[in-house]
Amino acid sequence: MTSVTIPTLEGDTHFTGYIARPQGPAKAAVIVIQEIFGVNPGIRQKCDKLAAEGYIALAPDLFWRLQPGIELDPDVEAEFAQALDWMGKFDQDAGIRDIQAAINFLRSEEGAAKVGCVGYCLGGRLAFMTAARTDIDASVAYYGVGIDGLLGEANAIANPVMLHIPTADGFVPAEAQAAMHAGLDGHDKVTLHDYEGLDHGFATEVGKRRDEAAATLADSRTSAFFAEALA
Repeated sequence: MTSVTIPTLEGDTHFTGYIARPQGPAKAAVIVIQEIFGVNPGIRQKCDKLAAEGYIALAPDLFWRLQPGIELDPDVEAEFAQALDWMGKFDQDAGIRDIQAAINFLRSEEGAAKVGCVGYCLGGRLAFMTAARTDIDASVAYYGVGIDGLLGEANAIANPVMLHIPTADGFVPAEAQAAMHAGLDGHDKVTLHDYEGLDHGFATEVGKRRDEAAATLADSRTSAFFAEALA
């Protein structure tokens, strides 16, 4: 497992991240933003798959201020409960600053001309916030939670964004999905894809939540999106 050390924006300390690099020259770099379960095997697999597509992929440990190295299994009830507790304590604004630090690291230390991000669950919400608050070149959010409460920031989005929305998401009710469409369908930088009847976590790499057909479709759309937006 390859780990890198990323300086904070303030430069007063650092945090770590899992990095996967392509065998040949990199097309660009992509930050993989964790779920509430930390940088666990599934998130590392997301990085490995992106590296196989030709990207430098970095999953920063965004929970490091709470406890470095958190890795939880969503299929274990006690660990799921623990993850919800960590999420409640997590400072999302600090998380966005750490994502900006990761963007800076990829540009300065890895030589990436363009940097995108892809996030899942909590990471999907953070990917939307990253699109609005940082200089990221492209952002993808899978089943982002609470994006309907962030629509006031949509006018700050300057680069392409793609949202994957399962219509039966237990964490994102129908009225929230409707608000997302109402607020974003007319935005020239934002593309929304609905996945009828699917639930939260359908594109996870490991575990019971995965829906193979929908995950494959969503990931193919993400691949095409990054190929264009990060070219």
